[in-house]
Amino acid sequence: MKIIIAPDSFKDSLSAAGTAQAIAEGLAQVWPDAQLVECPMADGGEGTVDAVLAACNGQLRRQLVQGPLGVTVEARWGWLADSHTAMIEMAEASGLQLVAPEQRDACSSTTYGTGELIRAALDAGAQRIILAIGGSATNDGGAGAMQALGVQLLDAASQPLPPGGLALTRLSHISLESLDPRLAQVRFEIAADVNNPLCGPHGASAIFGPQKGASPEQVAQLDAALGHFADHCAQVLANDVRDQPGSGAAGGLGFAAKAFLGARFRPGVEVVAELVGLDDAVRGADLVITGEGRFDAQTLRGKTPFGVARVAQRHGVPVIVIAGILGDGYEQMYAHGVDAAFALPSGPMSLEQACSEAPRLLRERAADIARVWRLAAGR
Repeated sequence: MKIIIAPDSFKDSLSAAGTAQAIAEGLAQVWPDAQLVECPMADGGEGTVDAVLAACNGQLRRQLVQGPLGVTVEARWGWLADSHTAMIEMAEASGLQLVAPEQRDACSSTTYGTGELIRAALDAGAQRIILAIGGSATNDGGAGAMQALGVQLLDAASQPLPPGGLALTRLSHISLESLDPRLAQVRFEIAADVNNPLCGPHGASAIFGPQKGASPEQVAQLDAALGHFADHCAQVLANDVRDQPGSGAAGGLGFAAKAFLGARFRPGVEVVAELVGLDDAVRGADLVITGEGRFDAQTLRGKTPFGVARVAQRHGVPVIVIAGILGDGYEQMYAHGVDAAFALPSGPMSLEQACSEAPRLLRERAADIARVWRLAAGR
């Protein structure tokens, strides 16, 4: 019997690799002779680099970069030497988790550090760079990242603009003379599921600005600033991408990646599934087990169990989900390739207890699933 174990991480508890291992241990108690294939997954958010490196035997690299508020941070990124592919989580350099809630500043935070990570990937010889752009603390339209790559954003006095989205109101001229020429030889992909445009009521500032510390007045100012930035970019690049789906992702980094780097957007879980070879693994399997911390209606918006179920559905392989919590609307996934779903807790317990005991609970639930499956199969 061949079983594919392809979960996401359980936030604040276990990595995707740790989750897969615990499930495998539980299954092995009942099916000691089964072929258990651990395939850690992610959807382009937190843990994407770890999942890809675990599945692909990649190399974890570290780089000192400028954080979202200008303080130096150590950011991790992944390197797949065989394919000359770099895997970058922008949250490592420009993420909300790097900023204390009381220090969040959507007006002056910068993606400069993300640009520095891209530069490090270029130095390593990357031919393909995948940017996972969830969890940003920024709203600068990707301006900081482009500055790190050589784009000059100048004011009326031909002086470089300071960091942050609000400073873009003073933009007078864009120069590409110092843009890193290596960028033209690299294929860029954005792993994201955000479809928002750059500006307007559904844009980066209006939808995501408040969680990054922007007041209603600042949201309006930032929206105008990003629009001004887009006007200048359209003039210089002869291509206006501000209204394209995804341009508003990560505070507008999606816009800059499209406009300056020619990046292609793909669902995060689709990118990870390709890198880890999920399609080949599932072919010929008897069962797929996936999971995440919270399994609910939001899972339909491109989260890991949704992506894994789509792959399994193509091959006619049944899918079981193990989740920390079964939330509202999780039953909708039964129409999208999921056959059954189980929650971890076996009785009343606090969130803290569930997190601390996740390995044990995963082993128990996996063993229970194996017993029920064996009973149903009559063996």
